[in-house]
Amino acid sequence: MEFKDFAKDYIFQLNELMNKIDLDSLNSFYKILLNASENTTIYIMGNGGSSATASHMANDLAVGLKIREIKNLKVISLSDNSAISYAISNDIGFENVFYMQLKDILSPTDIIVAISCSGSSANIVKATKYAKEQGCQIVGLTGFDGGELKSLSDISLHFETNKGEYGLVEDAHSIINHLIFSYFKVRG
Repeated sequence: MEFKDFAKDYIFQLNELMNKIDLDSLNSFYKILLNASENTTIYIMGNGGSSATASHMANDLAVGLKIREIKNLKVISLSDNSAISYAISNDIGFENVFYMQLKDILSPTDIIVAISCSGSSANIVKATKYAKEQGCQIVGLTGFDGGELKSLSDISLHFETNKGEYGLVEDAHSIINHLIFSYFKVRG
């Protein structure tokens, strides 16, 4: 297959995926951000490419909205502090990397945005279960078959794909971030 043919097919698949988005769930995600109080902290987490999406989303929601004087959200990407991540992973295991950052600091008004292509990452699932026990709202961005994260999520933004379609799923998750951020900007 030539690159141009591959690119055309990839773009077609991404378009098909986005056309199947659950707009009610997307609207619910926007609404909980819109209605977040000053006592709410939004924690975002992801591994690998989803870690980059978590960082990007935290940047857009915390800084991008604030400098435009649109909304002042308290947002933390749990993926951003490598010293903390490596210390937790080394000392008590990678499955605890997000859980330990959330342990004993969550309040029921907090929001968890968990990003995982598979929805089965042990560290994402463990932290999400803990946050759910604390009464937090869970927004899950998933792909493939959704894994356990899909069923744990109060708001599920799921993109059904074949297992291993990381590029398409990560692109879709990035588009979710840009859709919400762009609407905040347009709405003012």
